[in-house]
Amino acid sequence: MAALSPVLTTYAVVAAVLAIGMATAARAVFSTTGVLAAAVPGWLAAHQVPLSLGGRELGVLPLLPTIAAALMVWRTAATAAERLDAHTPKRAAWIVGTIAGAHGVVGLLFAIASSGGSATADPLAALYYPALISALAASAGVLPRAGFGVRERIDELAWRGLKAGLLALAAFLAIGATVFLAALLGSFGTVRDLFAVDGAGSGLGMLLLSLGYLPNAVIAATGFATGPGFALGEVGIGPFGFTGGPVPAFPLLGVLPDHAAPWWFALLLLPAAVGAVVGWTLRDVAVAPAGRLRAVVVAAVVVAMALAVLAGSAGGAFGGGAFNPVDLRAAWVSLAGVLWVAVPGSVVAWTTGERSRPRAEPDLDDDLDDDPDEEQEPENPGDDGETDAEPGADDLDDDPGDEPGDGPEDGPGAGSGR
Repeated sequence: MAALSPVLTTYAVVAAVLAIGMATAARAVFSTTGVLAAAVPGWLAAHQVPLSLGGRELGVLPLLPTIAAALMVWRTAATAAERLDAHTPKRAAWIVGTIAGAHGVVGLLFAIASSGGSATADPLAALYYPALISALAASAGVLPRAGFGVRERIDELAWRGLKAGLLALAAFLAIGATVFLAALLGSFGTVRDLFAVDGAGSGLGMLLLSLGYLPNAVIAATGFATGPGFALGEVGIGPFGFTGGPVPAFPLLGVLPDHAAPWWFALLLLPAAVGAVVGWTLRDVAVAPAGRLRAVVVAAVVVAMALAVLAGSAGGAFGGGAFNPVDLRAAWVSLAGVLWVAVPGSVVAWTTGERSRPRAEPDLDDDLDDDPDEEQEPENPGDDGETDAEPGADDLDDDPGDEPGDGPEDGPGAGSGR
């Protein structure tokens, strides 16, 4: 039953948001049945399942509900791991599998239930998208509490690079948020007018929808600040290229500029500074320069993979119209993240890190002068094993009376006077 808790909570939150939007909209007819029915595709959209609206695909979905749903799954999995004492891989896998399976089954059932409505979803996509998102969130909640010793199994250089990569990712997103906030302040009048197009009631619903797409806007601004930019159909915006044109009357799109500006290239100094900071933090990870470069490469790979996933999730199909698709250029953003971290990070880590000192070669002449008796024979013959093994051998050889031929001459008859 605990596995269904985030499923039901997400559905309830989606239904509540839709109820507020329908109740305050100017020309909407509110009904409880309609809200509950609309919450089914809303739940699928919160788990990034592409929807079909009147035969046109909607793949660019708000990320804020997805983040909220993932956090609920993370908390549920962490609580279950503590309650069940999941200190073995088998128990941890059971928790993750149960939560992921519940989300996949519910997604499949929701897709089947909405097949006859105005918003439909592919059953297979409704099965694996919620299962994948919930499995990742549940794993993040279980692993730190399972006690598998993951930290001890990771190489120190890789661990430092992983942490530096996560910090760099946070810095890139912070840059994107700052750029978006600056654009919002500069276009505040336009954005305010777009909220008031259909009155205060519709403005509230537009505000809720804009909040849902706020993470998408931050990721798009991150792609802009790192260089590749983004595109809405034929409209492309980026430091290295600008193609203007009309855009939908959506408040978040009111921040888009109507012409290029030369100072946009100055924004590229910000991701370069992030890469330099990564190199500075990894300057002491190893004495050998190759070890420091290895840690920088790990950080760059972490940033590249994360930016590819985020940019790919924030964009998608937009109904097949003039603004289709919403392309955040995930491949180029990922490549830009690699370069912004790897190039300045490697230079800083190489030049500012500790350098190994060459080992001094031993001076053989000085060693011989200091220890003159080190390779000489010992003066005391008693220290020789052969001398101790044959005591008195020299005395026997020098005594003529001990030879065998002298015995008869030295007997009693030699002194008898014969």
